[in-house]
Amino acid sequence: MTGLEHKSAPDAPGHRLPRIALMGEFSAGKSTLANLMIGAEYLPVQVVATQLPPVWITRGDAAPVLVGLDGSETPCDLSRPQDIPLEDTAYIRVCRDEEILKHCDIIDLPGISDPNMAADVWERMLPLADGVVWCSPATQAWRQSEAAVWEAVSSDKYAHSILLLTRGDMLVRDRDRERVLRRVRSETRDLFAETLMVSLVLARDCGDDEEMWEQSGAEPFVTRFLDIVETLKEVVASRGETDSGTVLPVASPEEDRVLPDNAPAKRVPGPVADGTVMPRRPVARGRRGAGTPRPLAEDEDEQSFAPKFS
Repeated sequence: MTGLEHKSAPDAPGHRLPRIALMGEFSAGKSTLANLMIGAEYLPVQVVATQLPPVWITRGDAAPVLVGLDGSETPCDLSRPQDIPLEDTAYIRVCRDEEILKHCDIIDLPGISDPNMAADVWERMLPLADGVVWCSPATQAWRQSEAAVWEAVSSDKYAHSILLLTRGDMLVRDRDRERVLRRVRSETRDLFAETLMVSLVLARDCGDDEEMWEQSGAEPFVTRFLDIVETLKEVVASRGETDSGTVLPVASPEEDRVLPDNAPAKRVPGPVADGTVMPRRPVARGRRGAGTPRPLAEDEDEQSFAPKFS
């Protein structure tokens, strides 16, 4: 067991924020989802396709750092991702000053199926997450390999996790999308709080187009995600866990292993703070009717929509 210390906001006292891990097989859309949630690219473009350890995204403006397995911190040059030592790094901490990060930290985990990435790189981080958004491409939704890993996860996380079927736009017909959703929901009953389908590309590119935003399926996900985060805030507060001095246990790959060799260690899982995050919706300009937009909050009256949580 290695102790890692992490502070979501180094100077902010009080209960720590919920931690949401993004999981799924390689190239399932996790990074696209993270960018959508944060409202900006959290890593330089040239880094996204590179093998990386987990990336812990938290609120702030500090420079990126590598957090070692021993808890040490060293500056991280993201322009040279090839220099990041996977074998000695627990995660990269990246700070962004975005609204959603006032309410939760996001941990982007490497793909579970990446043949060039040892499973323990992401296994040791999973016990630190309170909830999970699992991304699975709709065209190959919920493969046996995904189910084997998920069923090894502590069941305490199930009620705070979402199964998100990405690339929903690749299923052209409504009946095909409905069929896939029915099958996956049947196969994952009681394993997730919600199973939803989304087109991250449509959500990312919708701009001010409210109709495209609704077609993307992103709003049900945003709403459910924020519900889970608020619940987790209450859970964390009830346990008295704070930002300051919180020691995070990172399980060694051999510890508490059950089921397949690549199954994550079964560990502890894991909401309300000042203010509530609300999903911003596209603002349709100059049209009314069936697609009439919902009213915005007063301070958003003249703002253009950005596909993010705010």
